[in-house]
Amino acid sequence: MDSTILAKSLVACAVAVVGSTLHGTVGIGFGLFVAPILALIDPLFVPGPILLSGLVLVVLMAYRERQAIDSSGMTLALVGRVVGVLAAIAVLAILPKREMTVFFGVLVLLAVLLSVSDLHIRPTTWAIISIGMLSGLMSTTSAIGGPPMALLYQNSPGARLRSTLSGYLIFGTIISLLSLAFIGRFSYDELRLSFVLLPGVLIGFLFSTRALVFLDQKHTRAAVLVISAVSGLVVILRALL
Repeated sequence: MDSTILAKSLVACAVAVVGSTLHGTVGIGFGLFVAPILALIDPLFVPGPILLSGLVLVVLMAYRERQAIDSSGMTLALVGRVVGVLAAIAVLAILPKREMTVFFGVLVLLAVLLSVSDLHIRPTTWAIISIGMLSGLMSTTSAIGGPPMALLYQNSPGARLRSTLSGYLIFGTIISLLSLAFIGRFSYDELRLSFVLLPGVLIGFLFSTRALVFLDQKHTRAAVLVISAVSGLVVILRALL
């Protein structure tokens, strides 16, 4: 293997370690952290290889804390997500994607501000469906759909947040990968790069399992709020620049 290719592969793997450790501990953040860096190493990393390696990560997370999954909440959110994706397709045909992306980024920041106030959203049936719709809209327009769900479950135990969000993301990621394959954006080259990231994802997952003890000592909510706020800012800046 060429030394340059080997060096890039090692750097990409190291980035995946950090991103999967973050995501495996908090429940969100993998794509947010790795996408900008990996795009500089090789644009083919985005989005297919990141989605496939991220799928492996969330499957492991869902299995690790499977007993804590809010099955009914996850199902309701998935119903909302389907509606949200369909709505996004319809709206994108009318409104420019740039303005839509900025709008949803602002919504995430607003949700963070509401969360640090005394007003908290309870995961009721309609709240979960509505948040699922918002997540579907955001994922379709900005590729970042995790923060709304994470904010909804921010006051839940860490295991419940991570496992439920992971189960929810499994469905959305599969749909995205199938869509990419259908339009020819996920082929052998993307599959090869996915395997470059997988060792880092597995190592990061193991690291995250060790870190859970610290985070679950009442630090989960703070981590979710910080990462969600950063996600909202990234979405807005990426659309404006």
